[in-house]
Amino acid sequence: MKKNNIKYIKQTAAVLCAAVLMCGCSAPTADQGSGATAVNETSVSDTTDEADPDSQGNDASDPSGSITADEQESLSSELYAMDTVMSLTAYGAHAKEALEAAETEISRLDKLLSISSESSDIYQVNQNGSGELSEDTRELLASALEYFQETDGVFDCTIEPIMEAWGFTTHDYRVPDSSELSGLLPLVDASAVSLNGDQVNLPSGVRLDLGGIAKGFTSSRVMDIFAQNGVTSGIISLGGNVQTLGRKPDGSLWRVGIQDPGDLNSMFAVVKVADEAVITSGAYQRYFEQDEVRYHHIIDPRTGYPADSGLISVTIISPDGTLADALSTSLFIMGPEKAAAFWQQHKDKFDAIMMTDDGTVLVTSGLADRCQITSSGKVEVVS
Repeated sequence: MKKNNIKYIKQTAAVLCAAVLMCGCSAPTADQGSGATAVNETSVSDTTDEADPDSQGNDASDPSGSITADEQESLSSELYAMDTVMSLTAYGAHAKEALEAAETEISRLDKLLSISSESSDIYQVNQNGSGELSEDTRELLASALEYFQETDGVFDCTIEPIMEAWGFTTHDYRVPDSSELSGLLPLVDASAVSLNGDQVNLPSGVRLDLGGIAKGFTSSRVMDIFAQNGVTSGIISLGGNVQTLGRKPDGSLWRVGIQDPGDLNSMFAVVKVADEAVITSGAYQRYFEQDEVRYHHIIDPRTGYPADSGLISVTIISPDGTLADALSTSLFIMGPEKAAAFWQQHKDKFDAIMMTDDGTVLVTSGLADRCQITSSGKVEVVS
């Protein structure tokens, strides 16, 4: 197979640094995500919108109507885990303890869920075809198998052999021929995974990769740790996977910007959130070029090829970070019509902002009063 003339592109959160800094918020300066994980380019803005009716000027939970200095003060930390840069910000008197506990938990989950670390649950199961899982790995795998069923196989945690064939797990990027993919597709079938309690068994050749939901799972866990440590206001970005705890200390909603696929230095939408994750999958985020053809990393497990669904960006907003991570990829693969139908069946669990390849922006009706579209393209509300 010819491997010449290959250029690998990884868009990072750094491309939005200027826009984010204008909003007074820091952003990661690098992101080396790899594998099946969709590294999501979502920027965070924590400016106060003076015209925002949700900006109350004080903490609504404070009966005195004032914010203490401890509540206003924030601490931030940055670390590298799960093949990406992560930034954490917590407000209040217990921010330091919360950040330390969160970093410890992120490192633990990174080691536990890695496909390349020989000590991880996933590595051992993939090598041996079976094994006993820790409580966290079992919980995440159970969620992955549930999403496989709910999406009719669009989300598949056994995609790893196909991702490796394209080089997204090894960084040896290439275009596999059709016969190679045809031989690998029978190994991509999460229905063949047997999970009984903590014991998992895989058919020969089947391999797990939970990277498609690991960061969403981790972000929700960090929010739990923040709350357990007395933090009531915080925001994190795990390689662009954004999740918030509560509101900002002044009582206003967090403002999260979504990167414009056509202009990576700009945002095409801003959504206001509290206690929610905002996770984006896009064809512009990770890809390689061979012989002037672009191949992105969002692989359709039913075909083995990069998804060509008519969508170029999908953002999911949900209180459940794991769900948001899974659905950002799944709805991207489904395409606009099936994605809209899926939302209509599950609108109590999430909302979405999607951009089609002609620049049309689709916004689910649950976001109508808290989403600002800044692009010049057509906007349609899905209801």
